[in-house]
Amino acid sequence: MITLRNVVLRRGTKVVLDDANVTLQPGEKVGLVGRNGAGKSSLFALLTDRLHSDRGEVEIPRQWAVAEVAQHMPETDMPATDFVLEGDIRLMAAERALAEAEAADDGHAIGEAHALLMDAGAFDARARAQALLMGLGFKGAQVDAPVNSFSGGWRMRLQLARALMCPADLMLLDEPTNHLDLDALVWLEAWLQRYDGTLIVISHDREFLDAITKVTLHLDEAKLHRYGGNYTAFESMRAERMLQQQQAYDKQQERMAHLQKFIDRFKAKASKAKQAQSRVKALERMEKLAPVLTASDFSFEFREPVSLPNPMLMFDQVACGYDTDDGEKIIVRGIDRSVLAGQRIGILGANGQGKSTLVKTVARMQRSLGGRITEGKGLSIGYFAQQEMDVLRPDEGPLAHMVRLAKEVSPQAREQELRDFLGQFRFVGDMVGQPVGSLSGGEKARLVLAMLVWQRPNLLLLDEPTNHLDLQTREALSMALNEFEGTVMLVSHDRALLREVCDEFWLVAGGKLGPFDGDLDDYQRWLLEQSREAAKLAKELAKEQARAQSGAAPVTVAPVLPPVAAPVAEPARREDRKLTGQQRQRIAEQTRPLRKEMDQLDARMKAWVAERQELEAQLSNPGLSPAQIAEAGKRLKAIGDDLDDAEMRWLELSEQVDAIQSAG
Repeated sequence: MITLRNVVLRRGTKVVLDDANVTLQPGEKVGLVGRNGAGKSSLFALLTDRLHSDRGEVEIPRQWAVAEVAQHMPETDMPATDFVLEGDIRLMAAERALAEAEAADDGHAIGEAHALLMDAGAFDARARAQALLMGLGFKGAQVDAPVNSFSGGWRMRLQLARALMCPADLMLLDEPTNHLDLDALVWLEAWLQRYDGTLIVISHDREFLDAITKVTLHLDEAKLHRYGGNYTAFESMRAERMLQQQQAYDKQQERMAHLQKFIDRFKAKASKAKQAQSRVKALERMEKLAPVLTASDFSFEFREPVSLPNPMLMFDQVACGYDTDDGEKIIVRGIDRSVLAGQRIGILGANGQGKSTLVKTVARMQRSLGGRITEGKGLSIGYFAQQEMDVLRPDEGPLAHMVRLAKEVSPQAREQELRDFLGQFRFVGDMVGQPVGSLSGGEKARLVLAMLVWQRPNLLLLDEPTNHLDLQTREALSMALNEFEGTVMLVSHDRALLREVCDEFWLVAGGKLGPFDGDLDDYQRWLLEQSREAAKLAKELAKEQARAQSGAAPVTVAPVLPPVAAPVAEPARREDRKLTGQQRQRIAEQTRPLRKEMDQLDARMKAWVAERQELEAQLSNPGLSPAQIAEAGKRLKAIGDDLDDAEMRWLELSEQVDAIQSAG
């Protein structure tokens, strides 16, 4: 179990933890919550020995394997699947042991290394890694694309998959739902529910925490409190606790006022001096309870739009996509819908289906590739980009952004008015001049919200607006959107926000946009069904690969070697119908010796695979002598070498057969 005893942790002059005491049992799933900047990530660093406490004890079982999502992605051209596989520390250790044993030609060590590989699940490791990638939204060839070919958000998904690949006793996840679409979030939620280790997760997603966690740790004003329950239960229990604390504080203040009144009244009277002095000592001894100081909750509201055109937008056979070096790439086509004043539309769809592309097209950030978009007279669009820096300038401060915006929207605005306005969004003092590039994700998001409010839009296009917002700011956004008089089109993985704001949903799927006839629960069930189907297909593919690959070493997936008839005979039969009998006879004569050798290789590889499986089964027997283990290990290495050579030869022959047939 994890135990913190009287822990004090400082970062510079700031006290992050003050006399923290908490115990977490093995297998507990814990939500770590608190305001941005409270020190949640510092607590993670403490648990992983990147930081050390200034006082107190932190106890974690030494034998526990700990997994967390690395925040920095190395520049590498390693294939995505291989990158994720490296997260399995047991598998990597077994691979190193095998390499060292083979280099030393130590049969006994080779045998033991093969046993370690079996224990680590090396045979299906690649399939498991690719299942993680597909669950997180990677498609087709992406699972083997180079790591450095992906953008920042996708690289964070790679780091998340790598952490999930680790057979960890303790998993630490810091905002794992950032950069995830709703489909990937639902998949991750189901995966974590099945995870049987100890989990501590930092998240600002209320529904995610409710679905995953059974314990909540609240870090507030350097104090760490444990609550038994998910986030919703925590809110209820904390409200009760705060009420009790306030009542105790009020009672103590009343008692202290009574003592002080006695002291002030009688301290100068000799007959009462002794009693007055005892009251002074009682007042000094009294432990001072702190009042319930809740930081002023952040709130804002959208200004009343100047006008509300109806309809706001009309789509007539619109096609959305983007331009590439090879021409136009259409993602969604045939959009034929209207957007009316006051609508609250949630846009759903799996990753890569075109949700952001649609929003960017409506926001005039990219042109439509077909059809016509008709805008209502007086349409004013407020756009929150998924990547905030798409609408911000990194070298300018918040005030400079507002000054430039005010020149376009309200030229009469004075600088002090803009400063006061920014103060409502927690930009005070020198912060108004701080370069945006140095701001946190949450601060950038608040600046974009401030700019939206100033514009007085009548149509809000919000693409993942909550990625970097804490729970209090998310709630403020939800309230502001519900009071907004205009139209909202929202893309978000935050189900609580979608439920609270949207009254209808559109689904982007299969290159089309249409209404989704159901609520979020229906959509979640649909996503899980899709995920199960994908997992089923991945398993079937893995089984097919296992049957076909014959000779791969246990730690890698070798080229899939289908029966000779599959890649050669079937295409040949289709082509033969176009050839004369003489040509068929000539091709058959040329390929006959090649086919014969391929058949022989096939038979030998099947025999070697059977022998390898038998040896691996023997190595799992604890009664083997060291000599028997060594002999089995050497034979396994020899089989692996023979299989590698046979595979290469099989592929060479197959290419020769293809070349002869193509030449005709």
